[in-house]
Amino acid sequence: MKNGDVGSDRTVDSSADESTTDSEPRPDGGVATGDEVAYLDAEVNIFSPSTPFMRDHLRIIWSGFVAWLLIVFGPVSLTPIIPGVMTAPIPVIGFPLHYFLVGIGAPVGALLLSIWYARKRDALDEEYGISHETEPEPETEVAAAADGGTAE
Repeated sequence: MKNGDVGSDRTVDSSADESTTDSEPRPDGGVATGDEVAYLDAEVNIFSPSTPFMRDHLRIIWSGFVAWLLIVFGPVSLTPIIPGVMTAPIPVIGFPLHYFLVGIGAPVGALLLSIWYARKRDALDEEYGISHETEPEPETEVAAAADGGTAE
């Protein structure tokens, strides 16, 4: 398939390992179905993900984005709508509520969303069998000669 062609974004990979089963996790986060996604030939579309992993990951991303919009732009948007509540001073510290929510609430909310996303992504990776750990390199001793040559 060429870049301009319209068609299926999936191709059958005849060289796939025959020992894989339909429930075995795949490195791309999908599940082995006999079809391999041709990622280099396929158009990436965030509204139509091509694997179950991508769909679940996008659900997390969009949920976080909506929460971020509410946390960051909620106080700013509510100030002209309900100015009496948003501009009233907070009893303990004396700052207006909208000032406190924008100055303290938005950064803390963004930090909490980062933690939330990291945990959700780790859970998703675990669900689909994706591991980010690398195998340790085998330790081999290499003898070095003081004169820059090889050890004899």
